[in-house]
Amino acid sequence: MNILQINSSVRGAQSESIRVANSIVAKLVAANPQAQINVRDLVANPHPVLDEAALGALFTPAAQRTAEQAARVALDDALIAEVQAADVIVLGAPMYNFSMSVQLKTWFDAIARAGVTFRYTENGPVGLLGGKKVFVATSRGGIYPVDGDPQVPQLKTLLNFVGLTDHTFVYSSGQSMGPDAAAKGQAEADAQVEAALA
Repeated sequence: MNILQINSSVRGAQSESIRVANSIVAKLVAANPQAQINVRDLVANPHPVLDEAALGALFTPAAQRTAEQAARVALDDALIAEVQAADVIVLGAPMYNFSMSVQLKTWFDAIARAGVTFRYTENGPVGLLGGKKVFVATSRGGIYPVDGDPQVPQLKTLLNFVGLTDHTFVYSSGQSMGPDAAAKGQAEADAQVEAALA
């Protein structure tokens, strides 16, 4: 088993999403002792955002790219290769201002590439990264109903778009509502991890 863990929290050692993601990975490894783990921290090692220069590089045929353009595309290629090689992906996805972190959005921008991780057909786009299991460790300061969560629908849309349709979400809520609410949210998240990996 090849496990790819993506951390995207700016809170470092204090991050609840990383704590939950680490717990998921630990349980996966306990069940699969020979598993290989690749951890990418998008905060410690930030990926460049999609800008005009990057877009120009991506839309320039490979044989015509400058050395600078080729180097920029290679950065995205590395992220795509990690996803393609993974059997299981564990995303640490804190909620910031009702959405994902800019670091995680940049990761999605890098891995969503036409003809590589999805393709367009006459019936709409088709994801090309199927056959992988995804766990999403979400943390948030407040408490939101599952059917009214502002962050999760966007994450599901992006995952499904590239073919990552087998996903399980773990919620650690109430992290900014005082110690009692935070502890309750953490205990609920731990129970969800246990249930998901039983």
